[in-house]
Amino acid sequence: MKYPKIQNYINGAFVDASSGRSLPVISPVDGNLLSEVPMSTAKDLDAAVKAAKKAFPAWSKTPIKERVQVFFRYKYLLEKNLKELAELVQEENGKTYGEAVAEIEKSIELTEFATSLPQLVTGEVLEVSKGVECRTEHVALGVVASIVPFNFPSMVPNWTLPNAIALGNCMIIKPSEKVPLSCGRLALLLKEAGLPDGVFNIVNGDSEIVTAICDHPGIEAISFVGSTKVAKIVYQRATSNYKRCLALGGAKNHLMVLPDAIPAMTAQNVAASMSGCAGQRCMAASAMVGVGNIDHIIDKICEEAKKIVPGENLGAVISKESKERIEGYITEAEKQGAKILVDGRNAKVKGKENGTYVGPTVIDYVKPEMSVAKEEIFGPVISIMRTKTVDEALAIENANPYGNAASVFTQNGGMARYIIDRASAGMIGVNVGVPVPREPFSFGGWNESKFGVGDITGKSSIEFWTKLKKSTTKWNPEAGINWMS
Repeated sequence: MKYPKIQNYINGAFVDASSGRSLPVISPVDGNLLSEVPMSTAKDLDAAVKAAKKAFPAWSKTPIKERVQVFFRYKYLLEKNLKELAELVQEENGKTYGEAVAEIEKSIELTEFATSLPQLVTGEVLEVSKGVECRTEHVALGVVASIVPFNFPSMVPNWTLPNAIALGNCMIIKPSEKVPLSCGRLALLLKEAGLPDGVFNIVNGDSEIVTAICDHPGIEAISFVGSTKVAKIVYQRATSNYKRCLALGGAKNHLMVLPDAIPAMTAQNVAASMSGCAGQRCMAASAMVGVGNIDHIIDKICEEAKKIVPGENLGAVISKESKERIEGYITEAEKQGAKILVDGRNAKVKGKENGTYVGPTVIDYVKPEMSVAKEEIFGPVISIMRTKTVDEALAIENANPYGNAASVFTQNGGMARYIIDRASAGMIGVNVGVPVPREPFSFGGWNESKFGVGDITGKSSIEFWTKLKKSTTKWNPEAGINWMS
């Protein structure tokens, strides 16, 4: 075991969980044992909530311009430790080193946005009548929680913790039990940056802790990122306990490729979108709809896919179970009559035979009713469907229950606008394979890709992590009284 056993982080210190249960943390890169992660209980969560509640009064009363100084220092520490943090992400998640670096760089950008919050939450004041002022202020909620997935061990925690904490809340994070190491390292950086004890806490575990977070009366709001199946459960349970909840689920992102698309640029974007982070991201291209004759573009996509080599510029999928599930989708599609143009099954990396790799896979002549066309595969697989018209392509995209992202590849501006207006997704790309908005624009999908109001990052997150206080003041009795005062 390379690292010591994982501990919870409560009130500024690492502590053992109350249960004796634990799970192994296996590196998907080579199958080696990294550590063990404890399966905490409701008792451990309660200790974290108590620490956060104790820290909340002083932290929330600290002026926001002082609170964000912690995040100026935290940003510097992310930059200073970028290599170490990226290597840790690579080790526990299986990404390539370059992808892990990009993840830390995005964490830095997210933190940079948090440092700008004093300029965004100034509130408003207006003299509504002679001598009478109305004022609004953003006020912290209290103790909040964030439940994060395995696919971005650093970035997704940083979707929430800089904004939520800078806005005056105290936070509890529940990392994925598959990748618990990065969150612990972030806790140490926050402490080094001067964050007071109790403001940020980590409770490790499985579904038992997720349920406990949804039920705990001391937690005011919950963010969740994961599968749609679990997002629905978390959203329903949290809101039934009268908590705010923003739960991000899965995706089936469609790329619509028109005959006038630039072949080389389109192929590079499609291949990168479907294989980046081994396809384990909710913005990955999973389905492609070709309109008309696009055989020349598909040929280019296959050429690009064949340049993507497991263990070199393609990382591992998270586990043996994931590898088997992804390859099962490919085999099923083949049996149903789809044509495998590039086959990533049975991938092996020399010297890392116990790693869990799936090669890039391009499947043509997929029918909309096939599982590979409808379900989130979460692997480096692109399923190609063919239509005669743009409206037929849009009908396929609109029928998909998810709604994270959609993209169109074309050189026709009018057609691009036509698709933007009609695609049923929260994030749209034109000649962009992964249309993730950059800060300060927010991240969030539609339909069964998101449950709750607002988005998880950017300006939209301010409304989720705060409540609005309105005050009306009058100091001039000589002004008399009218209906406005």
